[in-house]
Amino acid sequence: MNVAFIGLGIMGRPMAGHLIAAGHSLFLHDITGVPEELAAKATAVSSAAEAARRADIVITMVPDTPHVEAALFGPGGVAEGLSPGKVVVDMSSISPIATKGFAEKVNALGCDYLDAPVSGGEVGAKAASLTIMVGGPQAAFDRVKPLFEAMGKNVTLVGGNGDGQTTKVANQIIVALTIEAVAEALLFAAKAGADPARVRQALMGGFAASRILEVHGERMIQRNFAPGFRIALHQKDLALALDGARSLGVPLPNTAATQQLLHAAIAQGGAAWDHSAILKVLERQADFEIAGPAAQQDAA
Repeated sequence: MNVAFIGLGIMGRPMAGHLIAAGHSLFLHDITGVPEELAAKATAVSSAAEAARRADIVITMVPDTPHVEAALFGPGGVAEGLSPGKVVVDMSSISPIATKGFAEKVNALGCDYLDAPVSGGEVGAKAASLTIMVGGPQAAFDRVKPLFEAMGKNVTLVGGNGDGQTTKVANQIIVALTIEAVAEALLFAAKAGADPARVRQALMGGFAASRILEVHGERMIQRNFAPGFRIALHQKDLALALDGARSLGVPLPNTAATQQLLHAAIAQGGAAWDHSAILKVLERQADFEIAGPAAQQDAA
């Protein structure tokens, strides 16, 4: 397929790379420039409009709702390069309500729209193992599915436009609250005198086992807070959850509490920390830093 890919950051860069490796022709644009390793294998263009003009499928992967709106409808945006029959696929994590409005505008131009946010972080993007949650018409989903399968392993059409983004918000609630729970558990164990690395190992064989305990629990013990998924982005996602909950009249008390920990992390200079660094906020409150013997030995 001829594919436009707009947004080549931490997630977009490896995702575009997988599409190139799968044999698709890519037209690439990013406001900071196209990485050399991708430009050598695809076509870098000067605007999102030009990328859309030369492609049949247009993918956007940018940080937040205003960035998607600008990429689609701003000067030199995707909409200027659309013609009837094309499909616009937004793989960013943004507002479900705004998504429905974007879909209506794209539909009015004779094109289909899919919202297809992803879960799996940088690790999943690099491994082409992302979970992809899609909202939009079945025919457009079937057309784009081969592209999704080049970037992810679990691809699901959830419902209509906006439902993909709603699913991603639900995902981010679960992820944030589980990270916070793992951080509390390891901090409690370490403060009580147990080795948190061995505690985690034991818990991985029981009912508390989870992907987050496996991956982010290890990050916490090794104190590896280089971003796979930045705290600032998860803060944005929980804001979407809380805004939506307010409009629906749904209480999300633990989501609100975890959002406060993310606010505190950012206040401590941690906007670019990995979201597993929620631990650092709890450590500061407890005036205690976890560092079990196994972790110390590994660090040495």
